[in-house]
This record gives sequence, C-alpha cells and structure tokens, in this order.
Amino acid sequence: MATFRKRLEDERKKRGLTQRGLALELKIPVSEVVFYELGDKKPDIDTLNKLADLFSVSVDYLLCRTNQRQDANLHVKEVLSKDPVLHEFWEEISRREDLQLLFKQTENLNEKSIYRVIEIIKTIEDEERIAYGG
Repeated sequence: MATFRKRLEDERKKRGLTQRGLALELKIPVSEVVFYELGDKKPDIDTLNKLADLFSVSVDYLLCRTNQRQDANLHVKEVLSKDPVLHEFWEEISRREDLQLLFKQTENLNEKSIYRVIEIIKTIEDEERIAYGG
C-alpha cells in the first residue's frame, strides 16, 4: 500500500534530488524532509502544494488518495489555455457530471486530439442552444 512518505521518497529520487536538495528547493530545513520520509511528520498545506508543483503531481497523489499522478483535467486545461474561447468553454463544461467519463478519456490524448474533441463538444452544445433556445 502506498504511503505519503514512500511517494515523497520515490518522487524525490526520480528527480535525482537528495534530501538536502529537496530541502533547498522547498526552502525548509533538511530535518523536515527527513521527518516526512520517516513518517514522523506531515508537511503543511503550503509545503504540500510546493511538493506537488515541484513533482508535477496532484496533492491527492502525494497523499495517496489517488494513483493518478495529476488531476485529470489539468493536462486538458493546459492545452486549451492557448485558446481563450475553448478554455472558457472547458471551464464551463468541465464541472458537468454527464461528461466526466469523456474528460477522463481525453486526458491521455495528444494536443491536437484534445482540441478536436473539445471543438466537437462545443459545436454540439452550440447547435443545441440554437435548436432549443438555451
């Protein structure tokens, strides 16, 4: 079973960082990193967020709440950030429960395919708004 301390150690080693190197990156004492990896102490929320950003993973992944390294929507959001219209549309529809499974499948697509899928959904949504006066 995965634990925070194991995930932290694994991510640190993947990046080729020593405990000291990680402490320098986070601007915290080395002893804090040692305590985290021993399981004697948990980081505060600011440190958790810094770790997630540094390792390009979600806080939920670090805390072993999921085995998915990143938020499923993060990759799609990053891709669409270059197109304000599609990005705004994504923000609007990404909270819809009826589309969650589709979005989960979309996260592993390449950039061009993500654009295409979101453009298709937007076209369908626009057509329905026109047809049904929504």
